[in-house]
Amino acid sequence: MKKADIGLVGLAVMGQNLVLNMNDHSFTVAVYNRTVSKVGDFLSGGAKGTNVIGARSIEELVRLLAKPRRIMLMVKAGKPVDEFIEALIPHLEPGDIIIDGGNSNYQDTMRRAALVESKGLLYIGTGVSGGEEGARRGPSIMPGGSPAAWPHVKPIFQAIAAKVADGSPCCDWVGENGAGHYVKMVHNGIEYGDMQLICEAYHLMKEGLGLSADEMHEVFSQWNTGKLDSYLIEITRDILGFKDRDGKPIVDKILDTAGQKGTGKWTGISALELGIPLTMVVEAVLGRALSALKDERVAASQALPGPGPKFSVDRKSFVADLQEAVYASKIISYTQGYMLMRAAAKEYKWNLNYGGVALMWRGGCIIRSAFLGKIKEAFDKDPNLSNLLLDSYFREQIEGAQSAWRRVVANAAERGIPVPAMSSALAFYDGYRRAWLPANLLQAQRDYFGAHTYERVDKPRGQFFHTNWTGHGGDVTSNPYQA
Repeated sequence: MKKADIGLVGLAVMGQNLVLNMNDHSFTVAVYNRTVSKVGDFLSGGAKGTNVIGARSIEELVRLLAKPRRIMLMVKAGKPVDEFIEALIPHLEPGDIIIDGGNSNYQDTMRRAALVESKGLLYIGTGVSGGEEGARRGPSIMPGGSPAAWPHVKPIFQAIAAKVADGSPCCDWVGENGAGHYVKMVHNGIEYGDMQLICEAYHLMKEGLGLSADEMHEVFSQWNTGKLDSYLIEITRDILGFKDRDGKPIVDKILDTAGQKGTGKWTGISALELGIPLTMVVEAVLGRALSALKDERVAASQALPGPGPKFSVDRKSFVADLQEAVYASKIISYTQGYMLMRAAAKEYKWNLNYGGVALMWRGGCIIRSAFLGKIKEAFDKDPNLSNLLLDSYFREQIEGAQSAWRRVVANAAERGIPVPAMSSALAFYDGYRRAWLPANLLQAQRDYFGAHTYERVDKPRGQFFHTNWTGHGGDVTSNPYQA
């Protein structure tokens, strides 16, 4: 009997679709599921007539695999991943590869990579983006972990990944230990920001302009043919055009409370730990948290005063401004995401290929868009680009959109429509372009109450000073501040 090329554990929808994708590309896959009956159901259902092989135990799964054995886990993040790793290790040999394809926290992946490598095995933690359809037809795949494992999984991963127009696969090696899952985490954080931006645009058109779902469907249809062309704009167009059985837009019948699984929050936490102003992702996460306070908001709407939402503007001109505001804010979101990846690469000693990351995100994943090609071009021109805003294309786009962006944010503030992502993006831009910020006063305050010291503009950087502000504070200082 021919040995299988790869094993996969976890036959939920994502796992099943990845298996069928691999089978379509002539790879033989052995499958196992903790609830063993699902193996039989899959073989007699979705996998009927394929070359997929079923295993009824971990031991059987391992026996079915060609060496070096490649076993991919598509199970719930957290404890289940650790449990399967522990179950697999005793049955594997040096050089065999364990792959975690779930949405694991990158710190867990770093820990697991160290454990698995200490046993003489190899480990990959890979982000897989694109949802169920992506898994079946071609996802974006972001692998990191043990570099020696990459040549053994590269043919499979790049075969099943989404392809861009020139045939390049949306999959390449990201970096050591947790790098793959970190990049996937940042992808999800940017996804949060993109979705929040779109929702703010929808809010402004719905309440500010009074546009119907059908009218907004037309706006998003138009936007999807231009520089905002992307998967999320495309599905928003489709959602706004979808009717319920009574012929009314189904979007208007959906309760305005949003859920989240945690990857956006992880991105924000990492940004705080690394000192990166990831304002858009954090605002998007907090926007979902605020939406969840539905009962409180309903009560507050009757008690708290504010202006009415209707704009006194030309509809066509405002929609044109709004397109520019969304695009400018989107540039800021990706700028911040790349700042975070650069800081993480420095902290964890990863050698990230930033243009390659943009290529991986151009197809298959949720944030796929024409826009990402411009990011790849920016890093192709300058692999050491410190900030996307300093690239000529993005600098010109921000310059061209800036007046419209400010008008949209100002109109929203005047009419009391919250746009936390757009406004925080603009605030970040205005802060980043300033040679001077009022942090001198802030540092003086810190030195006054806590003797935290400060640097002086008339002295070299790295020299710290303290002032006895009250005349009785003394000369004792705390440790120098972290700039």
